[in-house]
Amino acid sequence: MDSIIVEESGPLNGKIPIAGAKNACLTLMPATLLSDEPLTLTNAPRLSDIGTMSLLLQSLGVEVETLNGGLVLALSSHALKTTRADYDIVRKMRASNLVLGPLLARAGEAIVSLPGGCAIGARPMDLHISALRALGAEIELKDGYLHAMTPNKGRLVGGTHKLKFASVGATENFIMAACLAKGRSQLKNAAMEPEIVDLVKCLKSMGANISGEGTKTITINGVEKLQGATHSVVMDRIELGTYMLAPVIAGGEVELVGGQMELLEAFCKKLMEAGVEILETANGLTVKRKLDKINAVDVTTAVYPGFPTDLQAQMMALMCTASGVSTLEETIFENRFMHAPELIRMGAQIDVQGGIARVKGVPKLKGAQVMATDLRASVSLILAGLAAQGKTRVSRVYHLDRGYEKLVEKLENVGAKIERVRYCLLYTSPSPRDKRQSRMPSSA
Repeated sequence: MDSIIVEESGPLNGKIPIAGAKNACLTLMPATLLSDEPLTLTNAPRLSDIGTMSLLLQSLGVEVETLNGGLVLALSSHALKTTRADYDIVRKMRASNLVLGPLLARAGEAIVSLPGGCAIGARPMDLHISALRALGAEIELKDGYLHAMTPNKGRLVGGTHKLKFASVGATENFIMAACLAKGRSQLKNAAMEPEIVDLVKCLKSMGANISGEGTKTITINGVEKLQGATHSVVMDRIELGTYMLAPVIAGGEVELVGGQMELLEAFCKKLMEAGVEILETANGLTVKRKLDKINAVDVTTAVYPGFPTDLQAQMMALMCTASGVSTLEETIFENRFMHAPELIRMGAQIDVQGGIARVKGVPKLKGAQVMATDLRASVSLILAGLAAQGKTRVSRVYHLDRGYEKLVEKLENVGAKIERVRYCLLYTSPSPRDKRQSRMPSSA
């Protein structure tokens, strides 16, 4: 497996362009299933998860073409060949479950494997199931697959549903399914994330009748047919937050091109409380440390517009060398402190009790060999390595390829000492003497 080696880098200076949002693009791509006309997505991120979703859609019969070096995705589902999303693909990525709603709405049936993704918590499908049942879907679990069907394979029927938890995925599945349902549908306690607003913007350009996006109540008046459209993917706010922390941890001043403070208000508020200067520019945001040493701050993750759970690990990396003691409370996923033991290997003082982590800042972290456990955990270790004494080697970095486009290149361009070491299996033929001593060939 590849690994990334990062060294204490000193002040970072320059510009980092922010890519299109992974989570938004993974939601937009299944929207092509709602129409037999082409959907073109621009500003697409070039990530392995996008490739996985492409493979999943292609397995259903969708034509997927990448243009302009992968920044443009041309999708067409005019010739669906199946409504079955197989385990071999779905297991690789949680967002695969987002084909469920569109397939039901378009074809009247769907057979979708239970999804995979990062091992950060249970993330059950019951919220999705109850939401779609409110639209008349009949769903049962058999042999690890969700078997869903509309009454008599006809259209879904408009209905009202209140989510027990403001699930982003369940909100997205409900909205897409309701677009083609008969009559009026309403979702209460809906998620309000910018990625959902972006999805609705795209669906509206395809002819959907939706209102209330970005609020707790979303109303959809079903239409008989959606058309094709061209849509630009919204900026990745999690990538933005991650790179905002780089100059705070390592020192220096970096401009995040395309960054918008309004998408990360809760996160920016905590950074400013810690002693970080954030300025809006004509091209995005500039970030630098105002103090020699960052102040410890307490963080509690929450659904949007609260502090994002996807930035909790990166924030913990910052707090490891802050002045004082910070408390990080994880309220979204029950198993999202797996990066803590790896940061401890670098000299951090972290005590985890259930969903709460107490971090006592230390003067300096030390480079070590560490292992990435999930997407956001992996980048937290790289951020920590930027200011750690010596070299930090992060293994299992395939997690990073799922969520960060050209991470090494972007950090190198602002002065970081970082490189990716490609894994290479070497084979050495045994000598005649070795052959005599053993029946098995030797390898390395």
